[in-house]
Amino acid sequence: MTATLRIPEPFHPTSSPMEAARWTRRRKLATDLRAVTGRAYPRVIGLIREPSWLLFEILLPFLTTSAFVFVYRALQAPPEYVGFAVLGGAMTAFWLNVIWMMAAQLYWEKDQGNLDIYFTAPVSLMSVLFGMAIGGLFSSCLRAAVVLGVGTVLYDVVFTVEQWGLLIGVFLLTLGALYGLGMVLASLFLLFGREAWHLTQAMQEPVYFVSGLNFPVGRLGMLGFLAIALIPLAVGLDAIRQLAFAGSAAHVGTPSPEVEALILVAMVVVSLALARAMIHRLEWLARSEGRLTVRGG
Repeated sequence: MTATLRIPEPFHPTSSPMEAARWTRRRKLATDLRAVTGRAYPRVIGLIREPSWLLFEILLPFLTTSAFVFVYRALQAPPEYVGFAVLGGAMTAFWLNVIWMMAAQLYWEKDQGNLDIYFTAPVSLMSVLFGMAIGGLFSSCLRAAVVLGVGTVLYDVVFTVEQWGLLIGVFLLTLGALYGLGMVLASLFLLFGREAWHLTQAMQEPVYFVSGLNFPVGRLGMLGFLAIALIPLAVGLDAIRQLAFAGSAAHVGTPSPEVEALILVAMVVVSLALARAMIHRLEWLARSEGRLTVRGG
Protein backbone atom coordinates (compact mmCIF):
# COMPACT_ATOMS: atom_id res chain seq x y z
CA MET A 1 0.00 0.00 0.00
CA THR A 2 1.50 3.31 -1.05
CA ALA A 3 0.71 6.68 0.45
CA THR A 4 0.02 9.66 -1.77
CA LEU A 5 1.37 13.05 -0.74
CA ARG A 6 -1.07 15.83 -1.55
CA ILE A 7 0.56 19.21 -2.05
CA PRO A 8 -1.63 22.27 -1.43
CA GLU A 9 -2.52 24.14 -4.60
CA PRO A 10 -0.68 27.43 -3.81
CA PHE A 11 2.61 25.54 -3.50
CA HIS A 12 2.22 23.18 -6.46
CA PRO A 13 5.64 22.62 -8.07
CA THR A 14 4.27 23.33 -11.56
CA SER A 15 3.47 26.89 -10.51
CA SER A 16 6.04 29.61 -10.76
CA PRO A 17 7.20 31.34 -7.55
CA MET A 18 5.34 34.49 -8.53
CA GLU A 19 2.11 32.57 -9.12
CA ALA A 20 2.48 30.75 -5.83
CA ALA A 21 2.97 34.06 -4.02
CA ARG A 22 -0.20 35.55 -5.45
CA TRP A 23 -2.83 34.25 -3.08
CA THR A 24 -6.35 35.17 -4.11
CA ARG A 25 -8.90 36.25 -1.54
CA ARG A 26 -10.60 32.90 -1.93
CA ARG A 27 -7.41 31.02 -1.05
CA LYS A 28 -6.74 33.28 1.91
CA LEU A 29 -10.28 32.82 3.18
CA ALA A 30 -10.09 29.04 2.76
CA THR A 31 -6.78 28.90 4.64
CA ASP A 32 -8.11 31.07 7.46
CA LEU A 33 -11.21 28.88 7.74
CA ARG A 34 -8.97 25.82 8.08
CA ALA A 35 -7.12 27.61 10.88
CA VAL A 36 -10.42 28.40 12.62
CA THR A 37 -11.48 24.76 12.37
CA GLY A 38 -8.09 23.52 13.52
CA ARG A 39 -8.10 25.64 16.68
CA ALA A 40 -11.77 24.96 17.52
CA TYR A 41 -11.47 21.19 17.05
CA PRO A 42 -9.28 20.33 20.09
CA ARG A 43 -11.49 22.35 22.43
CA VAL A 44 -14.64 20.58 21.30
CA ILE A 45 -13.13 17.09 21.17
CA GLY A 46 -11.20 17.61 24.42
CA LEU A 47 -14.46 18.23 26.26
CA ILE A 48 -15.88 14.96 24.94
CA ARG A 49 -12.76 12.92 25.71
CA GLU A 50 -12.39 14.32 29.23
CA PRO A 51 -15.83 14.12 30.91
CA SER A 52 -14.21 14.98 34.25
CA TRP A 53 -13.61 18.52 32.95
CA LEU A 54 -17.34 18.89 32.38
CA LEU A 55 -18.06 17.71 35.93
CA PHE A 56 -15.65 20.10 37.62
CA GLU A 57 -16.52 23.05 35.38
CA ILE A 58 -20.25 22.70 36.11
CA LEU A 59 -20.60 21.22 39.61
CA LEU A 60 -18.14 23.43 41.49
CA PRO A 61 -19.32 26.81 40.09
CA PHE A 62 -22.92 25.73 40.65
CA LEU A 63 -22.17 25.43 44.37
CA THR A 64 -21.35 29.16 44.44
CA THR A 65 -24.63 29.96 42.69
CA SER A 66 -26.52 27.80 45.17
CA ALA A 67 -24.90 29.62 48.08
CA PHE A 68 -26.25 32.98 46.87
CA VAL A 69 -29.68 31.43 46.30
CA PHE A 70 -29.83 30.24 49.92
CA VAL A 71 -28.63 33.65 51.16
CA TYR A 72 -31.41 35.43 49.26
CA ARG A 73 -34.01 33.02 50.57
CA ALA A 74 -32.75 33.44 54.12
CA LEU A 75 -33.03 37.23 53.73
CA GLN A 76 -36.52 36.83 52.21
CA ALA A 77 -35.47 38.76 49.12
CA PRO A 78 -37.86 39.11 46.16
CA PRO A 79 -38.13 35.87 44.10
CA GLU A 80 -36.41 37.39 41.06
CA TYR A 81 -33.18 37.70 43.03
CA VAL A 82 -32.89 33.92 42.93
CA GLY A 83 -33.14 34.16 39.15
CA PHE A 84 -30.48 36.88 39.15
CA ALA A 85 -28.07 34.51 40.91
CA VAL A 86 -28.84 31.66 38.49
CA LEU A 87 -28.30 33.88 35.44
CA GLY A 88 -25.09 35.19 36.95
CA GLY A 89 -23.84 31.65 37.51
CA ALA A 90 -24.60 30.78 33.90
CA MET A 91 -22.77 33.84 32.53
CA THR A 92 -19.73 33.06 34.70
CA ALA A 93 -18.91 30.25 32.28
CA PHE A 94 -18.27 32.69 29.43
CA TRP A 95 -16.21 35.09 31.53
CA LEU A 96 -13.94 32.32 32.86
CA ASN A 97 -13.49 30.97 29.36
CA VAL A 98 -12.46 34.40 28.09
CA ILE A 99 -9.94 34.93 30.91
CA TRP A 100 -8.35 31.48 31.15
CA MET A 101 -8.81 29.95 27.69
CA MET A 102 -8.63 33.04 25.45
CA ALA A 103 -6.51 35.68 27.15
CA ALA A 104 -3.84 33.32 28.48
CA GLN A 105 -3.62 30.96 25.51
CA LEU A 106 -0.91 32.73 23.50
CA TYR A 107 1.17 33.26 26.64
CA TRP A 108 0.95 29.53 27.40
CA GLU A 109 1.92 28.67 23.83
CA LYS A 110 4.91 30.99 24.10
CA ASP A 111 6.01 29.38 27.36
CA GLN A 112 5.77 25.93 25.75
CA GLY A 113 7.73 27.02 22.67
CA ASN A 114 4.85 26.60 20.21
CA LEU A 115 4.22 30.24 19.41
CA ASP A 116 6.69 30.16 16.49
CA ILE A 117 4.28 27.94 14.58
CA TYR A 118 1.49 30.52 14.77
CA PHE A 119 3.62 33.37 13.45
CA THR A 120 5.31 31.38 10.69
CA ALA A 121 2.09 29.74 9.45
CA PRO A 122 0.54 31.42 6.36
CA VAL A 123 -2.62 32.36 8.25
CA SER A 124 -3.83 35.38 10.15
CA LEU A 125 -3.42 35.23 13.91
CA MET A 126 -6.93 36.67 14.10
CA SER A 127 -8.30 33.44 12.61
CA VAL A 128 -6.37 31.42 15.20
CA LEU A 129 -7.94 33.41 18.03
CA PHE A 130 -11.34 33.20 16.36
CA GLY A 131 -11.05 29.41 16.28
CA MET A 132 -10.14 29.41 19.97
CA ALA A 133 -13.23 31.52 20.67
CA ILE A 134 -15.56 29.17 18.77
CA GLY A 135 -14.16 26.08 20.48
CA GLY A 136 -14.34 27.69 23.90
CA LEU A 137 -17.84 28.95 23.17
CA PHE A 138 -19.05 25.38 22.67
CA SER A 139 -17.97 24.23 26.13
CA SER A 140 -19.10 27.48 27.76
CA CYS A 141 -22.58 27.25 26.22
CA LEU A 142 -22.90 23.66 27.44
CA ARG A 143 -21.92 24.61 30.97
CA ALA A 144 -24.15 27.71 30.99
CA ALA A 145 -27.12 25.72 29.69
CA VAL A 146 -26.73 23.07 32.40
CA VAL A 147 -26.39 25.66 35.19
CA LEU A 148 -29.38 27.61 33.88
CA GLY A 149 -31.54 24.52 33.36
CA VAL A 150 -30.75 22.83 36.67
CA GLY A 151 -30.97 26.10 38.59
CA THR A 152 -34.34 26.95 37.02
CA VAL A 153 -35.85 23.58 37.89
CA LEU A 154 -34.20 23.15 41.28
CA TYR A 155 -34.96 26.64 42.61
CA ASP A 156 -38.31 27.26 40.83
CA VAL A 157 -37.16 30.27 38.84
CA VAL A 158 -39.93 31.86 36.78
CA PHE A 159 -38.91 33.99 33.79
CA THR A 160 -41.17 36.65 32.30
CA VAL A 161 -39.81 37.36 28.82
CA GLU A 162 -41.71 39.78 26.60
CA GLN A 163 -39.06 40.53 23.93
CA TRP A 164 -37.46 37.27 22.84
CA GLY A 165 -35.79 38.77 19.78
CA LEU A 166 -34.09 41.51 21.78
CA LEU A 167 -33.07 39.00 24.46
CA ILE A 168 -31.36 36.71 21.93
CA GLY A 169 -29.73 39.69 20.23
CA VAL A 170 -28.37 41.04 23.52
CA PHE A 171 -27.02 37.61 24.42
CA LEU A 172 -25.18 37.29 21.10
CA LEU A 173 -23.83 40.84 21.38
CA THR A 174 -22.60 40.07 24.89
CA LEU A 175 -20.70 37.04 23.62
CA GLY A 176 -19.21 39.09 20.78
CA ALA A 177 -18.06 41.82 23.18
CA LEU A 178 -16.65 39.29 25.67
CA TYR A 179 -14.65 37.32 23.12
CA GLY A 180 -13.50 40.51 21.42
CA LEU A 181 -12.16 41.57 24.80
CA GLY A 182 -10.54 38.14 25.08
CA MET A 183 -8.63 38.73 21.84
CA VAL A 184 -7.39 42.07 23.15
CA LEU A 185 -6.30 40.50 26.43
CA ALA A 186 -4.52 37.70 24.55
CA SER A 187 -2.30 40.32 22.91
CA LEU A 188 -1.70 42.08 26.23
CA PHE A 189 -0.79 38.81 27.96
CA LEU A 190 1.69 38.04 25.22
CA LEU A 191 3.29 41.49 25.41
CA PHE A 192 3.47 41.88 29.19
CA GLY A 193 3.69 38.23 30.26
CA ARG A 194 3.47 37.49 33.98
CA GLU A 195 2.57 41.07 34.90
CA ALA A 196 -0.73 40.86 33.00
CA TRP A 197 -1.28 37.34 34.35
CA HIS A 198 -0.92 38.50 37.97
CA LEU A 199 -3.11 41.55 37.36
CA THR A 200 -5.90 39.37 35.98
CA GLN A 201 -5.73 37.03 38.96
CA ALA A 202 -5.90 40.00 41.34
CA MET A 203 -8.84 41.57 39.48
CA GLN A 204 -11.00 38.46 39.00
CA GLU A 205 -13.11 38.78 42.15
CA PRO A 206 -13.37 42.61 41.96
CA VAL A 207 -14.70 42.22 38.40
CA TYR A 208 -17.32 39.76 39.69
CA PHE A 209 -18.38 42.31 42.30
CA VAL A 210 -18.42 45.37 40.04
CA SER A 211 -20.26 43.49 37.28
CA GLY A 212 -23.11 42.61 39.63
CA LEU A 213 -22.73 38.91 38.99
CA ASN A 214 -25.08 37.91 41.81
CA PHE A 215 -27.08 41.10 42.35
CA PRO A 216 -28.41 44.03 40.29
CA VAL A 217 -25.46 46.17 39.22
CA GLY A 218 -27.56 49.32 39.60
CA ARG A 219 -27.33 48.94 43.38
CA LEU A 220 -23.68 50.01 43.15
CA GLY A 221 -24.59 53.54 42.08
CA MET A 222 -21.91 55.40 40.14
CA LEU A 223 -19.59 52.38 40.34
CA GLY A 224 -22.21 50.25 38.63
CA PHE A 225 -22.73 52.89 35.95
CA LEU A 226 -18.99 52.89 35.19
CA ALA A 227 -19.03 49.08 35.03
CA ILE A 228 -21.85 49.18 32.46
CA ALA A 229 -19.82 51.64 30.39
CA LEU A 230 -16.60 49.58 30.47
CA ILE A 231 -17.21 45.88 31.22
CA PRO A 232 -19.16 43.76 28.69
CA LEU A 233 -20.17 41.25 31.35
CA ALA A 234 -21.84 43.97 33.44
CA VAL A 235 -23.86 45.59 30.66
CA GLY A 236 -24.80 42.30 28.99
CA LEU A 237 -25.90 40.61 32.20
CA ASP A 238 -27.95 43.62 33.30
CA ALA A 239 -29.74 43.79 29.94
CA ILE A 240 -30.45 40.04 29.99
CA ARG A 241 -31.89 40.29 33.50
CA GLN A 242 -34.14 43.19 32.55
CA LEU A 243 -35.47 41.23 29.59
CA ALA A 244 -35.75 37.90 31.42
CA PHE A 245 -37.61 39.46 34.37
CA ALA A 246 -39.74 42.09 32.68
CA GLY A 247 -41.55 44.39 35.09
CA SER A 248 -39.22 43.74 38.02
CA ALA A 249 -38.65 46.72 40.32
CA ALA A 250 -35.11 45.55 41.14
CA HIS A 251 -33.52 47.31 38.15
CA VAL A 252 -32.83 50.81 39.38
CA GLY A 253 -30.21 53.21 38.08
CA THR A 254 -29.36 51.36 34.85
CA PRO A 255 -30.22 52.16 31.22
CA SER A 256 -32.96 50.36 29.30
CA PRO A 257 -32.15 47.11 27.44
CA GLU A 258 -32.28 48.95 24.11
CA VAL A 259 -29.63 51.45 25.24
CA GLU A 260 -27.50 48.66 26.70
CA ALA A 261 -27.75 46.80 23.38
CA LEU A 262 -26.29 49.87 21.64
CA ILE A 263 -23.50 49.97 24.22
CA LEU A 264 -22.74 46.32 23.43
CA VAL A 265 -22.63 47.07 19.69
CA ALA A 266 -20.05 49.80 20.36
CA MET A 267 -18.06 47.41 22.57
CA VAL A 268 -18.02 44.74 19.85
CA VAL A 269 -16.80 47.19 17.19
CA VAL A 270 -14.14 48.76 19.42
CA SER A 271 -12.83 45.47 20.83
CA LEU A 272 -12.54 43.76 17.44
CA ALA A 273 -10.86 46.81 15.86
CA LEU A 274 -8.44 47.10 18.77
CA ALA A 275 -7.73 43.36 18.69
CA ARG A 276 -7.01 43.47 14.96
CA ALA A 277 -4.63 46.42 15.35
CA MET A 278 -2.79 44.78 18.25
CA ILE A 279 -2.51 41.44 16.45
CA HIS A 280 -1.01 43.14 13.39
CA ARG A 281 1.49 44.82 15.69
CA LEU A 282 2.35 41.48 17.30
CA GLU A 283 2.84 39.82 13.92
CA TRP A 284 5.15 42.64 12.85
CA LEU A 285 7.22 42.37 16.04
CA ALA A 286 7.44 38.60 15.78
CA ARG A 287 8.52 38.56 12.13
CA SER A 288 10.82 41.59 12.19
CA GLU A 289 12.46 41.25 15.61
CA GLY A 290 11.62 37.72 16.69
CA ARG A 291 11.52 38.63 20.38
CA LEU A 292 7.94 37.57 21.10
CA THR A 293 8.69 33.88 20.55
CA VAL A 294 11.53 33.62 23.10
CA ARG A 295 10.60 31.29 25.96
CA GLY A 296 10.44 32.62 29.47
CA GLY A 297 10.15 36.27 28.33
